[in-house]
Amino acid sequence: MRIALGVEYNGSHYNGWQYQDHSRSIQEEVEKAISKVADHKVNVICAGRTDTGVHAMQQVIHIESHADRTERAWLFGSNSNLPDDISILWAKETSNEFHARYTAIARRYRYVILNRNIRPSYLRSLVSWDCRPLDEKRMHKAAQHLIGEHDFNSYRAAGCQAKHANRNVKYINVTRHNEFIYIDIEANAFLYHMVRNIVGVLSSIGAGEQADDWSKEVLEYHDRTMGGVTASPDGLYLVNVLYPEEYGIPVRTPDFLF
Repeated sequence: MRIALGVEYNGSHYNGWQYQDHSRSIQEEVEKAISKVADHKVNVICAGRTDTGVHAMQQVIHIESHADRTERAWLFGSNSNLPDDISILWAKETSNEFHARYTAIARRYRYVILNRNIRPSYLRSLVSWDCRPLDEKRMHKAAQHLIGEHDFNSYRAAGCQAKHANRNVKYINVTRHNEFIYIDIEANAFLYHMVRNIVGVLSSIGAGEQADDWSKEVLEYHDRTMGGVTASPDGLYLVNVLYPEEYGIPVRTPDFLF
């Protein structure tokens, strides 16, 4: 039986999603918790690995198990065995054609910047911080150069192992709510550090250090060394993974305002 589950987590105290031999990972905690419910070792497949310090409003995973459990048992049993900074949001039996990674058609991320002179305290690690006055309208305008299918080689990390850098970005919206700037982005898939590198470029433009079309110039270089700094993982959230409607995977709304 194949079970799909939604996972929410605060990534501040983990070395990313993927299992690590010598450090704590979200995957390890989730697999241990679900294995206790299944009463056998469970291997978890996720929609996409998140980096060290990155959070998720809804990561999507799937497992295979012969255990006879209700959806409620998978949900509440797993949560009872998880640390406080990881939660299973829902669990549902699905078809064998569903695959958390390969049947996904898009991913959505949100990046949150606290834009003020004073560094964050209780929001530390939950938001990024930029003390420079940022013009979110300029950032939004610059972001529109990245819409569509492009070679994003300039926006991926040097260590990215993807076979090619072509990605299709559906939208990038930059908005402000008081001291907080939100960068929302959807694409069919993302490269290693792609969102954080986009944020780095947009922030330089918003601070007036670069022209509005610098985001386009960086894109056309096809060279990572011509881009800006990589933004902090603090403030980056995997919001949703989207699938064809027949799988009935829930979609969350990024409605949080700090």
